[in-house]
Amino acid sequence: MSLTAADIAEIARLLDESKFSSLNLEMGGFKLRIRRDGGGWAGEPASFEETPEPEPAPAPEAPAPALSQEAGAARAGEVDVPAPLLGNFYSSPRPGDPPFVEVGDTVNEDTTIAIIEVMKLMNPIRAGVSGTVVAVLAENGSAVEEGQPLIRVKVG
Repeated sequence: MSLTAADIAEIARLLDESKFSSLNLEMGGFKLRIRRDGGGWAGEPASFEETPEPEPAPAPEAPAPALSQEAGAARAGEVDVPAPLLGNFYSSPRPGDPPFVEVGDTVNEDTTIAIIEVMKLMNPIRAGVSGTVVAVLAENGSAVEEGQPLIRVKVG
């Protein structure tokens, strides 16, 4: 038995509406792991054992895109919210809609700050921290890497 993209999207929708934070499904040789927090895929087959998340490897030295003057290092009391997976970053639910968050907006742990599209599946990204947005670091429609800062929040 195999699952279509529509089947997987429906499973993700049901997970999002449930009280559970993740789902591990195994059918024969097929394995599917979905996490509500958008946790990334590390490129190896899914393991259903509880293992600590590995520390991300340092990125190779490459010139950073010039997004804004806020794209430098976070100041004291500020936290960068990283992309939990790689894909295409969208700052609003649909083209032409206002962005999820803008500089000056107040966010909490559950505030949706963006969407990252992976293989035509839209993954809502939550802030995971409470505070005020001081910078949007990713460009709408751009490809982002796992661990890349998306927004900067002044906590407090």
